[in-house]
Amino acid sequence: MAEEDDTKIRILQSLRGKICEAKNLGPSSGPNRLRDLCTFCTISLDQEEVYRTKVYEKSVSPFYSEDFYFEIPRPFQCLSFYVYAKGMFQIRDLPIGKVAIRKEDLCKYCGKENWFQLQPVDPHSEVQGKVHLEMKLNELITENGSICQQLVVQIIACQGLPLISGQNCDPYATVTLVGPARSDQKKTKVKKKTSDPQFEETFHFEVTRSSSYKGKSHFHVEEEDIEKLEIKVELWNNGNLAQDVFLGETRVSVKILRNDHIHRAWYLLQPKGNGTKSKPDDLGSLRLKVTYTEDNVLPSACYTALRNLMLKSPDVKPISASAAHVLGDICRESVGYEALLPVVRLLLHHNRLLPFLTSVAALELENTQEANTIFRGNSLATRCIDDMMKIVGRSYLTVTLKPVLNEIFESNKTCEIDPVKLKEGDNVEVNKENLQGYVQKVFTSITQSSSSCSPLMCDVFRSLRQLASKRFPADPHVQYSAVSSFIFLRFFAVAVLSPHTFQLRSHHPEPEISRTLTLISKTIQSLGSWGSLSKNKLASFKETYMYDFFKLFQEDECIEKVKKFLDEISSNVSKESSGVEDSFVLKEGEVHKRAQGRKRIGKKNFKKRWLRVTNQELSYHKQKGKEALCVIPVKNILSVEKLEESAFNRKNMFQVIHSEKPLYVQAGNCVETNSWIEVLSQFSRCNPGRLSTFHPSAYVSGFWLCCKETIESTPGCKPCTTTLLANIQLDIDCDRETERIFSFFSSNRSRLQKMEDACAGMSVYLGQQEECSAFTIQDPKETFRTIKELGEVLDVLQAHHDSKGALTDEPGTIENPIVGKTA
Repeated sequence: MAEEDDTKIRILQSLRGKICEAKNLGPSSGPNRLRDLCTFCTISLDQEEVYRTKVYEKSVSPFYSEDFYFEIPRPFQCLSFYVYAKGMFQIRDLPIGKVAIRKEDLCKYCGKENWFQLQPVDPHSEVQGKVHLEMKLNELITENGSICQQLVVQIIACQGLPLISGQNCDPYATVTLVGPARSDQKKTKVKKKTSDPQFEETFHFEVTRSSSYKGKSHFHVEEEDIEKLEIKVELWNNGNLAQDVFLGETRVSVKILRNDHIHRAWYLLQPKGNGTKSKPDDLGSLRLKVTYTEDNVLPSACYTALRNLMLKSPDVKPISASAAHVLGDICRESVGYEALLPVVRLLLHHNRLLPFLTSVAALELENTQEANTIFRGNSLATRCIDDMMKIVGRSYLTVTLKPVLNEIFESNKTCEIDPVKLKEGDNVEVNKENLQGYVQKVFTSITQSSSSCSPLMCDVFRSLRQLASKRFPADPHVQYSAVSSFIFLRFFAVAVLSPHTFQLRSHHPEPEISRTLTLISKTIQSLGSWGSLSKNKLASFKETYMYDFFKLFQEDECIEKVKKFLDEISSNVSKESSGVEDSFVLKEGEVHKRAQGRKRIGKKNFKKRWLRVTNQELSYHKQKGKEALCVIPVKNILSVEKLEESAFNRKNMFQVIHSEKPLYVQAGNCVETNSWIEVLSQFSRCNPGRLSTFHPSAYVSGFWLCCKETIESTPGCKPCTTTLLANIQLDIDCDRETERIFSFFSSNRSRLQKMEDACAGMSVYLGQQEECSAFTIQDPKETFRTIKELGEVLDVLQAHHDSKGALTDEPGTIENPIVGKTA
């Protein structure tokens, strides 16, 4: 993604974390605390479900261990985790309890595991959104000449109301003046299919005239009357033939008008009765790890100086004096090498990553004394190369491992070979044969995959190979171990062990499959480790059962296959594909698809379909497992883009533009929409004939709704969201990455100052001082110069943040926060 030139500040949100485990699920007053029910968890943004774990076996203390990460594409107020019980004969899932965290409280739990007590799930407490009100008091002369007071309430608008059954709701509002002896209610008109209705309706309520009124021109309400009157606004979804659904309420005391005779504000909608409840039963607890990130991204021009300073890093001599290396140094104690990820992404986008990785790898090799320990630790160089492989190697992993992993999950053969862990009836010889078959398939998939390896990964491996040979010229094997320590130990073995973290599987594996993957991963590490291939491989196993298992493999044959593979991915020789690529599923799930070719628009035009994407084709089916109703080759996809809500009055829509009519699809939620677009774009972004523009809306009734053009073949009116790095198949928002770099520098300014002082001390005393040991300072003068320049750039960027802070378009902000529960 190219840098944004817009003058508006962008708020970009993301959420990552882990649903760890639950304890003692179910009400303590119940007969058996749900011992006979399986459970699962969901994550919701407000009331929109965006993630669901798989169903776990019967247990009151299930171990979920499911990682999640997603960009949050819209404003939200509350993040909720629900635990459900799924009974064998129940039609509906039974909600056990929930954990609800307001957005402003997420920072309290950032990056740490916490136990949360489950709270009861009450339909009247599941609310979201806000309402815009105006209230004022008027004097009114009645027909008989007396003067009374009139309360005027205007319902202006609402924002962020929930979806009902995945669709925009049909909201209306009731306005009630509540007092000790009165309850006057009025109602707005119903607004159709919208989560952001504009009501603009005004209601009048006659209020009791003040006894102290003496004909003054200025009206005052008595204190006792003020304290007893309040306006209650309730939002409802019109159910037509079904029951109306409560969407939330807010209450405002009329005493707010004591000092301000006109009051106008946004109010967050609250649960019915403000959620006041008696102490609930003990429903159990849930252990969660949640990290919410919000990047306040300024206009692109604000980042020019810092971005250029980071992009100069590969050219700085020595590399330890570069801005990128300094960032890794000062953040090592606080966040490890996490701060290096935005650096890697920024350098990658600008084609500056290879020289930087070469330089930091060379620096590490200078400090490596023995060839057999090469690149084995967690260092700045190894972390940067790890991050690079995870970014550019995602497609490579998918092509290489996903088919064989799918087979392992689906066949689920028993592979336990540890005598201590064998179950009754297990045959260790059969298990050993099953495991050997799996290992052989994984090993073969890897060693025959060189043609799919990312060009950048090959360039990095070639560089590592040359550096290692130069550092240890007497060791003929080090050129291979330098590469295998990354591609096998840090890439393939890790992906086999935890496929869900690399998007190779949607969920954490079952315990038995997880054990199988552990055994496969350990074997692959040893098969691919050149350090052990050149010596006694069997001695590397501590467990006797692994020692015996490894004897099944032909050692010399494996060595030759590994050597050939490492040569192919780290040499200049062009690689030819071994043959026709097998088809494998990338993503599938239930969606709503608009029927093509019909003229009438409405609910009947959308039908449930099972959408399936492989590396070769997109298809949709009436149900999962049924024959395809339509097949679109991936090579024919010209663009995949979001569709405006106004096109069909539906949220979470996207379009697949291909050689025929566009395919319009509605996903289940906002996160799923992004996921479908990402997967489809990943494998179609390099297609010839990709579009540069598209129509963000639909062609209806003879014209495009977006640009009003009447010819259906008219080129699009909006640029496609393409990337400059089509060969890497990656979108990078450089302004966002630079903002993250700025935030890491800002939160570690004290460490930056200490490093500056250490450089000054080394220059004065001409030697290594004690305070310098925490930093890598090869050239104190050059490092000092970089830090001073960084300080100036960071100060200017902070000033930009301070000056533009008032303009921030933060999700959920309010126009006039006057009272306690305004949004």
